[in-house]
Amino acid sequence: MTASTFIIADDHPLFRGALRQAVSGIDGEQTIIEAGDFEAARKAAATHSDAELMMLDLSMPGVSGFSGLMALRAEFASLPIVIVSASDDPTTIRRALELGASGFISKSSGIEDIRAAIQSVLEGDIWTPKFYQGGQEQDPDVADLISRLRTLTPQQSRVLGMLGEGLLNKQIAYELGVSEATIKAHVSAILLKLKVDSRTQAVIQLGKINMAMVA
Repeated sequence: MTASTFIIADDHPLFRGALRQAVSGIDGEQTIIEAGDFEAARKAAATHSDAELMMLDLSMPGVSGFSGLMALRAEFASLPIVIVSASDDPTTIRRALELGASGFISKSSGIEDIRAAIQSVLEGDIWTPKFYQGGQEQDPDVADLISRLRTLTPQQSRVLGMLGEGLLNKQIAYELGVSEATIKAHVSAILLKLKVDSRTQAVIQLGKINMAMVA
């Protein structure tokens, strides 16, 4: 029997252990890949193209908020990604789903609920906590912004996330292994797609999406 591959991306070893325990209880043989930061998560997805599922924390070293989800969703379109987060308010859940997540697991969930969530997504369903009532984005500006963020390429999503971390073009170029001119081109494209005039305004727009997580 071929083993199913799961990627667990979370910077807290104890919670990675809880997710591993949940996955291990699913029928069949599993190969579990753990990642403690965003770059390790991205490399795991690139290396294991046959992965059944990624469980992704919204806040890890190398990324914060939804920028990691956007980058991974754009780069690995066929990989189901389930967000696992302690920020489980309805707005955060809704925005995660709108940005391409296949489900949302609250970190307050028990092992059985986590396992049920994983099985549900593997069967093609969208999983959300029982208390989540759904609904549409209440802020029309945010709804428009989300639609524009979804037009970013994988690299543009990563660059935007790094801008949000406060990195300069030179630092981003070093991190991504490309020229500073390439980063400047990405930034120009991001500003155009987000309909803003400066990188500061772009970061402010990204902050509007992540606002619910820190409220």
